[in-house]
Amino acid sequence: MQELAQYIASGVVIGSIYGLIGVGFSTVYNVTGIVNFAQGDFASLGALGTIGLIAVGLPLSFALPIAVLAIGLLGVLIEWVAIRPAGDEVIRGIIITIGIGVAMEGTAVLIWGTDAQPLRAFSGEAPVNMGGVTVPPQAFWVVGTAVALMSLLWLFFTRTYLGKAFRACSINAFAASLVGIPTRAMRSLSFLISGLTGAIAGVIVAPIALMQYDTGLFLGLKGFVACIVGGFGNPVGAALGGLLLGIIEALAAGYLSSEYKNGIAFVVLLAFLFMKPGGVLGEFGEVKR
Repeated sequence: MQELAQYIASGVVIGSIYGLIGVGFSTVYNVTGIVNFAQGDFASLGALGTIGLIAVGLPLSFALPIAVLAIGLLGVLIEWVAIRPAGDEVIRGIIITIGIGVAMEGTAVLIWGTDAQPLRAFSGEAPVNMGGVTVPPQAFWVVGTAVALMSLLWLFFTRTYLGKAFRACSINAFAASLVGIPTRAMRSLSFLISGLTGAIAGVIVAPIALMQYDTGLFLGLKGFVACIVGGFGNPVGAALGGLLLGIIEALAAGYLSSEYKNGIAFVVLLAFLFMKPGGVLGEFGEVKR
């Protein structure tokens, strides 16, 4: 039982990251219908940007928010320059995000090279023992940040006028535009949230897993699977799907082999696509234009 608890604890930590990445996918998909395959690269650039700012002398308390905000604004810029000219062509938009992801990885190689970049833990590295379960202190930052961010997003979507306007666009963008909701602004907002959540996920996980130029590719794929598991376009489903995927991965790595850790995500993906394509909670709202 102690071994099982250890695996579940590890799964919750990494699953929280997958959930945050998945939320970024959901916000963009809800308003635009586009699957943003550059989402994982927001995470890697956010972490690498923080590492770079610390390297030039900024403390973590300044480097982290600057890097996260920069990635959020980069998401808005991408929507303005690359996505908006494509109009309502969803397939074209998806292809554009793939190209943007490749360009971001290439830029990361030029700036940081191909070596893994470390980021020191926020509050030390001495492991904490909780009833026989050993976790690194950074795990509390990961889970706590994920819970806080998910709660804030839930309050935003359900309790604010702007969030309700966002949800209206996710249900029927054309009808939302008829009642005066600025759908273009909502599209930009979706990419802003996507960039912010992705960057935050990358920064808080970097002390646990070294960050490289292509780490975002794997994080993005796992976040995509989390969306499928929970219900694509459903932010709560993305969080739940991330936790489920993280726990399944940890159990597979512990009881079978760590070599199966990446492959298990695609097994889960295929299983849900065949047996429950709508995910555990279903979609947040169908995008109609």
